[in-house]
Amino acid sequence: MSYIMFGAIDVGSTDVSLTIYEISEKLGIKKVDYISHIIELGVDSYQLGTIRYELVEELCEVLQEFKAKLQEYKVKDYRAYATSAVREADNGEMILDQIQTKTGLVVQTLSNSEIRLLTYKAIINQKVDFNKTLQKNTAMIDIGSGSVQISLFNKQHMQLTQNLRIGSLRLREMFSHIREKNSVVGKLMEEYVSNEIDTFRTMYMKDKEFKNIIAVGDEIVNIVKCAPELHITNYIDREQMVYICNKLKKYTAEELYLHYGVAREMASLLLYSANLYRMFLQKAKAESIWIPYVTTCDGIAIGYAEKHCNYTLPHDFKEDILAEARNIAKRYKSDLIHIESVESFAMKIFDVTKKIHGLKKKERLLLHLATILHSCGKFINMNDSSENSYHIIMSTEIIGLSHIEREIVANIVYYNKEELPSYKEMQKSISAEEYRVIAKLSAILRISNALDRGHQQKIQQYTVTLKENELLIVADTPMDITLEIGLFKEKCDYFEKVYGIRPVLRQKRRI
Repeated sequence: MSYIMFGAIDVGSTDVSLTIYEISEKLGIKKVDYISHIIELGVDSYQLGTIRYELVEELCEVLQEFKAKLQEYKVKDYRAYATSAVREADNGEMILDQIQTKTGLVVQTLSNSEIRLLTYKAIINQKVDFNKTLQKNTAMIDIGSGSVQISLFNKQHMQLTQNLRIGSLRLREMFSHIREKNSVVGKLMEEYVSNEIDTFRTMYMKDKEFKNIIAVGDEIVNIVKCAPELHITNYIDREQMVYICNKLKKYTAEELYLHYGVAREMASLLLYSANLYRMFLQKAKAESIWIPYVTTCDGIAIGYAEKHCNYTLPHDFKEDILAEARNIAKRYKSDLIHIESVESFAMKIFDVTKKIHGLKKKERLLLHLATILHSCGKFINMNDSSENSYHIIMSTEIIGLSHIEREIVANIVYYNKEELPSYKEMQKSISAEEYRVIAKLSAILRISNALDRGHQQKIQQYTVTLKENELLIVADTPMDITLEIGLFKEKCDYFEKVYGIRPVLRQKRRI
């Protein structure tokens, strides 16, 4: 039986971990070994904006040990990712350079949405419980050191995701100067956090009740560890969480370490984490919390196996991404029927012109997202809709998209109406490859949008044919499309400039 050894490294805000996996087509992904080292990079990053040299040295020493472990297991390949502490630090890029110089390991930073997608994949890998849980409205809550990620599911697809900067480490550092008992600090934290959660509920949850909460991350595991008398396995109900919160108020971090084996640094975060979960349970009116016991490293291994080992998950992540985009469009009162029409045109034109644009599935998805979001800015101001749409997209997290991919979508939407500058004018902010993608996809969006310029869906039946020097679109409709034909011509020059062929719109003659 053939298999490969793979290593996943997670450089987090409070610890650095390595998990070794055995991956095979027959048996899937098997965890072989796990080691972790506590190092609070987030304290420096969140408070000072930079990570001190001494911590960077310690981090490199730990990663050197991890490298030796990779060699011990004869690991064929690895992936190492850093999260918010390094990503947000002013010296983040220099830290990554120091790591590579001193250890030879390549560590990459991932955007928040990319990290959450990896965790999401690890949860979906828990096939039975995941599908069972999503039968009802569900909120997935990942309480990390730097932030809390809330993702809402409806009908087994993610509807939206939002990141709140109220992570346990941030809260601990915020209240560290208050010399009061744990019970007092807990009340102050609840007062501070309640507004954030209430605002989120008002904006996104409205009157919906979310019967289930999925809790991910190391902190929920440590919370369970502190209440062995409850015999918790995979589910915590509301009463149990209240019990745990009250219990944690009575213990110091040192006592949690001595009694329950929770690392001292982690123990000091548990009161904040437990109270956050309790508050979410209460405000979402949820019945229980499901704990799938997955880690970021599990998601890293699954992501690798999908790309390199023919590993498949029983879930369509593309539909989650598109569902999120449609929810954004709906929130900003976009014309959803018009969007469906533009989607149809854009996807058809993309597929027919595949030979001349050379783009792949990922770029097709980016175009699809741009078609859904192309008019959301009208909600703010009808006259500056392109710019407003750009800022809405850049300010809204879409799980699974990197910052660069989100910027590409925002630019496709912006240059759907605005004139695209030369690359020389944009090269400081985007690469040449990204510029080409924006040009090609915005050209498709322009003519697709023009085909339903009157928002009346006059063209229901049509064909798209690629000839030597033209892209022929024949509309099979009895309706008057004089407006569409007239305005379509305005968009053709740009398309021809990008692709070297001229789009032509004709109406099929009827006998």
